[in-house]
Amino acid sequence: MRNRFKWKVSSALSAVLLILPVSYVANADTVQVRNVPKTHYLEAKSENVRWGNIGKGDPVLTVNSGDIVTVEAVTHHSGDDYERMIKGDAGAEDIFHWSETEKHEAERGPGVHIMTGPIAVEGAEPGDVLEVKILDMKLRPSGNGEYAGKTYGSNVAANWGLLYGEMEETPNTREVVTIYEMETKGGNDYAKALYSYRWTPQTDPSGTVHPTIDYPGVIVDHSTVEENHDVLKGIHVPVRLHFGTMSVAPKEADVVDSVPPSYYGGNIDDWRVTEGATMYYPVSVPGALLSVGDPHAGQGDSELNGTAIETSVTGDIQLILHKKAELVNKLKALNFPLLENENEWVVHGFSYANHLAELGKDAQTEIFKQSSLDKAMKDAANKTKSFLMRGMDLTEDEAYSLMSVSTDFGITQVVDGNWGIHGIINKKIFGEKEQKRALLRNSFEQFGADIGWDPATKMITIQYNDNTLLAKIGATTATFNEETIKLTAPIQLNDQKLAEVSEYFVTFYRAKLSKTE
Repeated sequence: MRNRFKWKVSSALSAVLLILPVSYVANADTVQVRNVPKTHYLEAKSENVRWGNIGKGDPVLTVNSGDIVTVEAVTHHSGDDYERMIKGDAGAEDIFHWSETEKHEAERGPGVHIMTGPIAVEGAEPGDVLEVKILDMKLRPSGNGEYAGKTYGSNVAANWGLLYGEMEETPNTREVVTIYEMETKGGNDYAKALYSYRWTPQTDPSGTVHPTIDYPGVIVDHSTVEENHDVLKGIHVPVRLHFGTMSVAPKEADVVDSVPPSYYGGNIDDWRVTEGATMYYPVSVPGALLSVGDPHAGQGDSELNGTAIETSVTGDIQLILHKKAELVNKLKALNFPLLENENEWVVHGFSYANHLAELGKDAQTEIFKQSSLDKAMKDAANKTKSFLMRGMDLTEDEAYSLMSVSTDFGITQVVDGNWGIHGIINKKIFGEKEQKRALLRNSFEQFGADIGWDPATKMITIQYNDNTLLAKIGATTATFNEETIKLTAPIQLNDQKLAEVSEYFVTFYRAKLSKTE
């Protein structure tokens, strides 16, 4: 099917997609990869994951700059419904295996998340910046044939939620698990609540009783809970797949709690870390050591009650290394996780910019006692001001004014120990400087892609490396290898009736088209 799109290029194609010289280098400081990048597959199984640790460790995979990794990420909340989220899934069964005599991944902690990795990047050194493009995200199907075609996720009103102990109804210290259902292939782009239950004391295979949700990987015995199937009737929750936790390893400690986020990324819990977005992380250890996990299907800003819809996801990411000596202004002296997408830059601030360094030897426990939104807001404001000054060449007074009149600050999360505030900078206010346009045909043909045009349907095809992107002028969705996707932005016609896209569009879809099976 991919090779069926061999359109005859008519005179209309010349009018719409005329090849003209265009000069741009979207990532001039990138370590160049001249050939098609290699694609790796990193499956989620006990030997490829760590529970709750995003510190230094032996890599389970080593890649070159520009390589693409298909990475499986399994939620640590799968045990909330074993039948739907673990049973029949070989990877999840392996990770969660725990009996009286055997426990896979016995070292669980100090955090909770199942992190796939770490992934080392050849040549990465302290002072460099690692760019991570999120090319694709797909729900992991239930392995239980009884629930074929469905994926499930768990939202937990937990003891670390903001209103725990302050609820109106009794008992006010209750923990409530709500199980959500989704169609695996996204036929319906929403999640619906299936049922909920109150947590009851659970006994793990070692004989330890857990009165509250306090340890990862405990399988809930559903004979001890009462399921409420009359919950959130008629409510459709938009599915926004994203990685809640993605992190390079910090230099301050070998074992690092995955719960509090910090300068190295980690548990940011920003739903914008999704397909079509790019994350930049400051490298502080050799190899960078990227870990990926805590996938979510839906979350609002704040993650108020304790979690998002915790689910399992498989994603494609491209890792690009930017060397310290060649960093562009936006990435020079980067000391926080920075997000970019088609229309925005997103700066992430925390109660403590680097809690591991600021709070002393007990930092990983002290951080849970000292967070505040006041501190997080000031950190986000200072980082945003610095980014505007150094990355956008503004004076301090200009940056401060612009922040007040145009930057949207929001509460990222208030449940991860080191609370988060994000600042959203709209690229549009900088015009062509931040959203440079490029002619589509020339931009994609210069790296070897074939371009086609169907004047009857106004459809453009871009073929490369046995992948096909099919998009209609002005549409917000397209098909990629016959699957519907959301475009980062529509393809537009300029005043000369030539097809144009942004440079961000070009770099993103060049990477997506480069993936091999």
